[in-house]
Amino acid sequence: MIEHYSLADYLVEKQGILKNKKLIDAFRAVDRKDFVTEQDKDIAYADHPLEIGYGQTISQPYTVAFMLELLEPQAGNIVMDVGSGSGWTSALLAYVVGKEGKVYAIERVPELCRFGRENVAKYPQLAKRVDFLCQDATDGLPEFTPDRILVSASANAVPDVWRETLAVGGRMVIPIRETVTLFIKRDKNEFEKHEYPGFVFVPLVKN
Repeated sequence: MIEHYSLADYLVEKQGILKNKKLIDAFRAVDRKDFVTEQDKDIAYADHPLEIGYGQTISQPYTVAFMLELLEPQAGNIVMDVGSGSGWTSALLAYVVGKEGKVYAIERVPELCRFGRENVAKYPQLAKRVDFLCQDATDGLPEFTPDRILVSASANAVPDVWRETLAVGGRMVIPIRETVTLFIKRDKNEFEKHEYPGFVFVPLVKN
């Protein structure tokens, strides 16, 4: 049975997926148990997705670690967290970006937006770094230029507004159908693309 403090060790030593020290610290500081439903508290550290209602899940720890390693969040980053759901990834990101950073957690389902906000509020210092937006993420945040975009639900294509607003040098990690895809913005209209197939995600909810 994996416990909270050994979940990071499991992802580092057994799975070999978690390598970045700041991310390892985040996994140790932010307890996944605080982000699952009451009925799943006893299996909060299982390495598989858990239902949180409304057809959505809290992602498998392995998958979250894999995507965050690709994302490479940095201190001071502005991050758009699409499909924030339980708020777990938002809290992990808030830990990494630090006091000078900001995480915009976007969730289309109002009940899950509230669930995520309440969960992150269990970590008052991290909650100061997260703004929850209950809206359609495909509209993007045109008033901001995010350094990182993390998408935790499967899309058929990348909305143009996400490509346009991502900062030059920024990174976007998004599941395109069953393939985790990393985009690195090299110039205004130039993207480097890397694909990692073999994943399963719930579909992105949109209007």
